[in-house]
Amino acid sequence: MTALPEETVRIPNEALRPPVHARSPREWIKENLFPNAFNSVLTVVFGAIIMWAVVRTARFVFVTAQWSIVRANLTNFMVGFFPRDEIWRIWVAMMLLAVVTGLRWGSGGRRRIAERTPQPLRQSLKPLWPPALLAVAIIVLSGSAVTAGLITALFLAGFGGRIAGAALPQPIGRWTGVALAVTLVVAYVLVAGPGGSGASLWRGLLLTMALAAAGIALSFPIGVLLALGRRSSFPAIRVLCVGYIELIRGVPLITLLFMAFLILGFFLPPGAEIPTLVTRALVALVLFTAAYLAEVVRGGLQAVPKGQIEAAQALGLSPVTITRRIVLPQALRAVLPAIVGQFISLFKDTSLVGFIGLTELLGVAQQVTKQPEFLGLGLHAETLVFASFIYWVGAYGMSRASQRMETRLGVGER
Repeated sequence: MTALPEETVRIPNEALRPPVHARSPREWIKENLFPNAFNSVLTVVFGAIIMWAVVRTARFVFVTAQWSIVRANLTNFMVGFFPRDEIWRIWVAMMLLAVVTGLRWGSGGRRRIAERTPQPLRQSLKPLWPPALLAVAIIVLSGSAVTAGLITALFLAGFGGRIAGAALPQPIGRWTGVALAVTLVVAYVLVAGPGGSGASLWRGLLLTMALAAAGIALSFPIGVLLALGRRSSFPAIRVLCVGYIELIRGVPLITLLFMAFLILGFFLPPGAEIPTLVTRALVALVLFTAAYLAEVVRGGLQAVPKGQIEAAQALGLSPVTITRRIVLPQALRAVLPAIVGQFISLFKDTSLVGFIGLTELLGVAQQVTKQPEFLGLGLHAETLVFASFIYWVGAYGMSRASQRMETRLGVGER
C-alpha cells in the first residue's frame, strides 16, 4: 500500500493542546488579583478603599439616614402636584406600557443573530434587578400593601408580555415597535387628555420621564436628518445643516433653556399663544440633543464602505432606497453605544429645567427640605441620595439595554 503524503497525516497543533478546563475561584483570584507583588499591593489597597466606601454607604442607608422626609413626600417625588384622585390614570398607563414593552422585549429577544432560541429565564431576569431594587425601596418607604400590589402587577405584566412576545410569529413581532409607539401616545392622552392633568401640573419623576422620553423620540429622527443633510450634495442643505449643528453645539444647554424661556415668544406671530413652559423646555432639549446626535450619526455614515454604495448604485437602486436599506442600518449599528450615551446624557440633563422654574425630580428633592416640619434638620443628603438612586437606575437600565442590543446585532464583530 502506498504511504500517504506527510502533509495529509500531519496532526494540527490545536489537537495537541491540552483540553481547557474551567478555572476554580482560587485560580481565578490568583491569576487576576494576585499575579505578582505590584498587583497584589494594588488589590489590597483598592480593596480596602472599596470596602470602606461600601461600609460607609451601608451605614448611612440602613443606620444613620432619616428616610422620614422621603417617606412623607414619596408621592411628591413621583408625580408632584398631580391630582391624587387621578393617579389611577398613571397606573393604567404604566400597565399598558409594561405589557407592550414586554411584548417588544420578548419578540426582539427571540430573534437573535447567532441563535434563534429564547434566552434562559435567568438571563431574562438579569436586566430587571436595578428597577426591582428601586421597586423594593419604594415599597418599603411607602409601607402600603396597595402600592406593593400595584408594583408587583407591573412586573408581572411586563414579564407576561415578554412570554407572549416570544411566542409571537416573526411577521407579527416586527410590529411590536409600532405598537409601543402607539401605546406611548395612548398613555399620554390617558394621563393628560380629557379628565386628566395637563403637563403644566407635572412634577417630579413624572416630568423627568416625560421630558426624557419625548426628547429621545423627537431628537433622534431630527439628528439623523441633520447628519444626512450635512453629507448632502446640495450646497444649500449642507450649509444650513452645518450651520445649525455648529451653532447649537457651541452653546451651553442652559443658555438654550433660558432662550426658550425668555425669547421664544418673540419668534411667534403676533397674537399667537405662547407655548407652556414644559413645551419650551422640551424644544430646547430636542434642539440641543439633535445637534449632538447628528455628529454621532455622521461618524457612523463615514464608517460605511463606499464600495457597498457603489454596488447598490450599480444594481439600479434609488438614493432613498440605498440610504434606508444599506447605509443607515450599518451606520446606526456602528455608533449604537454613542447614541445611547447621548440618550443617557439627555435623561440627566432634564435636571437643568429647574433653572427656568420647572420642578423635576431633583427640584423636588431640594424643595421638600424647606417644608416646616423638616426645615433646619439637615436632611438634604437623604433626598439627594434618593434622587441620585433613581437617576442611576434609569441610566443603568438604558446602558444595559444598549449592551443587549449590541450583542444581538453583533456590534464590534466582523
